Amino acid sequence: MTQDDAFAADLLRGHTDTIVLGVLRRGDRYGFEIYKTIRDATGGGYEIKEATLYATYRRLEKDGLVESYWGDETQGGRRKYYRITDAGRAVYAKNVRAWVATRRIIDSLLDVKEQQ
Repeated sequence: MTQDDAFAADLLRGHTDTIVLGVLRRGDRYGFEIYKTIRDATGGGYEIKEATLYATYRRLEKDGLVESYWGDETQGGRRKYYRITDAGRAVYAKNVRAWVATRRIIDSLLDVKEQQ
């Protein structure tokens, strides 16, 4: 991992909750399926460690932003699924608005030479 990759990973790490909530907005998923969805969405360019994800699931559930339930065993082992709650949808929307505003500010600051 290069220094640039480390910076990008650090920047993304602060948005893990929002990333997971974004995946769950599209439908219920089990833990490893969320991991694969995130990895595949970036073409393998970004992976969140499974331990980080499972800590995120527990925190989101404790905060009432997701609910979990056990799926049936028709497709192998029993899997724990997660679904986003209405509170989770509200937090996701708020976080996306904050990200868009932050990105706009950072973009304007990074283009300082073009503004002169």
